[in-house]
Amino acid sequence: MASTDSAADTAPVQEGRIRWRRFAATALTAGALSAGMVFLTAQGVLAAQFYISGIPFTVTADKLTGTGFEQFAAIDEMAPGSPNAGDTGGQVVVIVSAIHRAELINLCQSISMGGINMKITAGTAPGRPVKARNLVVDSDDITGNASFDNIDIGQDASTLDKVPGVRGNLGVFGQQADTVEITNLRQHNYATTAAAFTLPNLRMRFSSTGC
Repeated sequence: MASTDSAADTAPVQEGRIRWRRFAATALTAGALSAGMVFLTAQGVLAAQFYISGIPFTVTADKLTGTGFEQFAAIDEMAPGSPNAGDTGGQVVVIVSAIHRAELINLCQSISMGGINMKITAGTAPGRPVKARNLVVDSDDITGNASFDNIDIGQDASTLDKVPGVRGNLGVFGQQADTVEITNLRQHNYATTAAAFTLPNLRMRFSSTGC
């Protein structure tokens, strides 16, 4: 439901556990997908268009809080001839989650490299969270316990305005909120970009276990 300004002022906080694997299938309006990569126009988010590797990675956090939240479906595209394309045609349908200003506590990211994981942790010290500005994440599965303030569900993705310059294609299902909080966050991602990313207590290593 697309809220008016007055409705948004009185909208209650909505809470629940989110699992968005099926979100992309219902979020895409017929004819709304372009054959190529979706181009984000956020100033300072993407300096140039890029192809995804097609290798997914896992991100977890004890808690994510953000102001200015948008979400819509899109298509990410691999480089032509990528060995990771498989039978996908080199395209992956993703949920684009954008946050204007985000903080994450106890962030972990891991990438499987065939029997070993490249693992990154940050934001592990009390009072020193990971911080990001204009954070944009492309996922095909997200889980956690979420709450939103003043959420608009069903808004056309081309009209989203909570994250400066970030919007989806015309006719695509979108949603946005003033704030978002997710605990026990877990994401299966294909790409992450940010205008600024601060990672206190950063540690990178190889590990037998992932996040």
